[in-house]
Amino acid sequence: MVMPQAAELPGEPGIRDRIRQDIIRGELAPGAKITEAALAARYGSSRVPVREALRTLAAEGFVESRPYAGSRVARLDPGEAGDLFDVREAVESATARRAAERAARQAAAGIPDPDWWEARRRLGETLAAGDAAAAEGRLEVLPELNLGFHRGIAELAGSASLQALLAQLAGKIEWLYASDVGFRGRDSWSEHRPILAAVDAGGAVEAEARMRAHIQRSKQSFLSRFAA
Repeated sequence: MVMPQAAELPGEPGIRDRIRQDIIRGELAPGAKITEAALAARYGSSRVPVREALRTLAAEGFVESRPYAGSRVARLDPGEAGDLFDVREAVESATARRAAERAARQAAAGIPDPDWWEARRRLGETLAAGDAAAAEGRLEVLPELNLGFHRGIAELAGSASLQALLAQLAGKIEWLYASDVGFRGRDSWSEHRPILAAVDAGGAVEAEARMRAHIQRSKQSFLSRFAA
């Protein structure tokens, strides 16, 4: 990725994405106070794009900003996280089902879909990278790869609407996974191959069920850490 320069203009995504990624990775810790001046120095930017980035990140739920109190990194609220998992379950079980149905249609027609197979190739590479990372204990790279897997399933589904919905959830999905990766990272990652196997086989019911169970287990793992 090309790193943004100090001359970055307001509204450009570079500073915003870098702040978001540092929040997701925990380099900017939940509850930590953040200032325009400190972030501008951290990223080699002027304060104007930082100000614009903080406004966007506040709207996305990554930053909390209050008049006269400044800005802080948001905390992952269990109630909000539960709602997000429920939305994910609805959207992503549908993507898995649609991806499997698409695989079944091309198998029945006997005519390979070049777009489907190119997306499938990339998804295979993502899975291989995640398998290697999990085996080597490089759990810090799994959140981004996890997001790549789920986006890949949506791409196999071939639904622009489902891909758009998932894109809206992408940052929070990665944040939730990163916060739980030390507890469930390897187990969560190992559940991806059975989901894809069901998609490859054209098993729409099984693919949907496996994706639904995968997200439900992630929800239970995350919320169990907040139980009284």
